[in-house]
Amino acid sequence: MAAGNLSPEAQAFATSLCSEEIPTTVEQALESKEWREAMEFEMDALNKNDTWEKCTLHPGKKKPVGCRWVFTIKYKPDGTIERYKARVVAKGYTQTYGIDYSETFSPVAKIDTIRVLFSIAANKDWPLLQFDVKNAFLHGELKEEVYMEAPPGFVEDSNPRRVCRLKKSLYGLKQSPRAWFGRFSLAMKKYGFKQSNDEEEMTRLKMNLFKEFEMKDLGRLKYFLGIEVLRSRQGIFICQKKYVFDLLAKTGMIDCKPVDTPMMVNQKLYMEENAKLANKGEYQRIVGKLIYLSHTRPDIAYAVGVVSQFMHQPQVTHMEAVWRIIRYLKGTPGHGVLFKTNGHLETQVYTDAYWAGDKGNQRSTSGYFTLVGGNLVTWRSKKQKVVALSSAEAEFRGIARGLAEILWVRKLLTEIGYPPTQSSEILCDNKAAIQISENPVQHDRTKHIEVDRHFIKEKLETGIIELPFVRSEDQLADILTKAINGKIFNHYLGKLSIGNPTTQLEGEC
Repeated sequence: MAAGNLSPEAQAFATSLCSEEIPTTVEQALESKEWREAMEFEMDALNKNDTWEKCTLHPGKKKPVGCRWVFTIKYKPDGTIERYKARVVAKGYTQTYGIDYSETFSPVAKIDTIRVLFSIAANKDWPLLQFDVKNAFLHGELKEEVYMEAPPGFVEDSNPRRVCRLKKSLYGLKQSPRAWFGRFSLAMKKYGFKQSNDEEEMTRLKMNLFKEFEMKDLGRLKYFLGIEVLRSRQGIFICQKKYVFDLLAKTGMIDCKPVDTPMMVNQKLYMEENAKLANKGEYQRIVGKLIYLSHTRPDIAYAVGVVSQFMHQPQVTHMEAVWRIIRYLKGTPGHGVLFKTNGHLETQVYTDAYWAGDKGNQRSTSGYFTLVGGNLVTWRSKKQKVVALSSAEAEFRGIARGLAEILWVRKLLTEIGYPPTQSSEILCDNKAAIQISENPVQHDRTKHIEVDRHFIKEKLETGIIELPFVRSEDQLADILTKAINGKIFNHYLGKLSIGNPTTQLEGEC
């Protein structure tokens, strides 16, 4: 594989990704010392946790669900191998609702919530600690009677009909996430978990959790869910540099020529008649990875939002747009979001809309950036659901979406213990949309957007929000509604603290 002008670090990372093969069968895994040890480690953990009991399933009883081995390699942020991982996964898709499981819903923290916490941590100088619960799902208690076939490679030769009656939740089961959440919630409530910045209390909590679960103390938060977290006096910086290198290697774009923006100016993507189709599976896989990457890369949010509209039937022109995004990533692998120490937790949102920008159906695209404590925490670029009759209407609908987001942010801050003490600014560059929001008189020309108008007007009257006008050249959300030239694009990124940090950070990204 050619490595072009990549740094030695990136070249080493790409090489490591391509040098290790993941087994596709149990037989292949058992031939390797590393993978065999990983499988034995998994079985030891299952037995130690009393996950099941062996029994003989008599005819007429429940049908056991199948299981399989899943193999993967865990990498460190620098691309070196952390460990070989083997996991027994139940074939949950064979379970029957009402017999093998009932409730499955489990609350999961949104990545938006995590970014809000990063901003608070930066402004309040909170320490961020990380722990890993080993085999987390295995701690969940099963309420249902579930049988599972013995894991391949570990079937008893003397009695191959023996199955496992599950006592604990297992990866792959429909109810496992809910069971683990219930178990973890009980532990938190048991120790009276609540907000605190007391070092002694955090140490006590850590000790209690280690009593409840087999855990690993990973120290200061540096890497989770593919996101690198770096800290300095400047603040907290998050990026997905390793993820970008991984994407470049897997798409064969390590040696591609970088570009300065993720999408060409004035480029309009739509479904052309009789156009040549692209590889649907490849398109969906790459765009799916780009969507996840946009959790720390708001600079690609608009472009990814556009190409994701053609997942059902991608054409060659759509695939070319995807390749351009990757070429942009080649030149900016370490870009991310910096959460600075600004000394406050005030809230703002920039909202913008590009009227009738979609060539296929003339719908508008709206976008917003939400800031807490002067730091970017949430963003979205989305095509509006209906055609707007004017630019003011498009902007007005954008304000309503931004308002809904800032209300959620304010509620979250209140729940955490930092209720907003000031109105939230919604910055818009369309005076007509602002006048419609503030005008108490209804007009025929605004009847079709009355619900949004009343929604905004109510929050204005209660003092929750303000609607100051911002000049178009200062409208940071512009990059979420259309493709713009590189100079302006990078200027906005700098204003939003998106990019590479200028000072040395711990671990360097």
